[in-house]
Amino acid sequence: MDTKAAGYRRKVNKINRFVTALQRAGLAFGPTQLLTVPGRRSGEPRTFPLAVLRVGGKRYLIQAFPKAAWVANVRAAGEGTLARGRRTSRVRFVEVPVEERRPVLREVVAAGPASVGRRYVTTGLAESPTPDGVAAAAERIAVFRLEDA
Repeated sequence: MDTKAAGYRRKVNKINRFVTALQRAGLAFGPTQLLTVPGRRSGEPRTFPLAVLRVGGKRYLIQAFPKAAWVANVRAAGEGTLARGRRTSRVRFVEVPVEERRPVLREVVAAGPASVGRRYVTTGLAESPTPDGVAAAAERIAVFRLEDA
């Protein structure tokens, strides 16, 4: 990870601690929810604040950083919980095949502010911040569809 991406990651980690504390206190905002899954090695619960995004009526979790720990944990666990404020639900994670990720990624970038596409470039996952540029990086960006467990 280059220096700019590492600095961005440190900044996001600080913000995530604050967001997690607010969510645990019952304050929900934006698309952020708390994902809790067992750690892939320890088995201990691990919690991550993530944006749950809706595309075409379905809910998705989309990787924003290379080597994100939550991605490996979700792959190993297969299911976990999402909490928003004081509401919690069990979910199953279905990893979306690469070719099916492209339209989801394209829509997420096209529908969001320009910062969404730039985030994928800053973190090194995509070479271009455009909807097509991020969609072209689908093999490097994990996408999970959420289903009720």
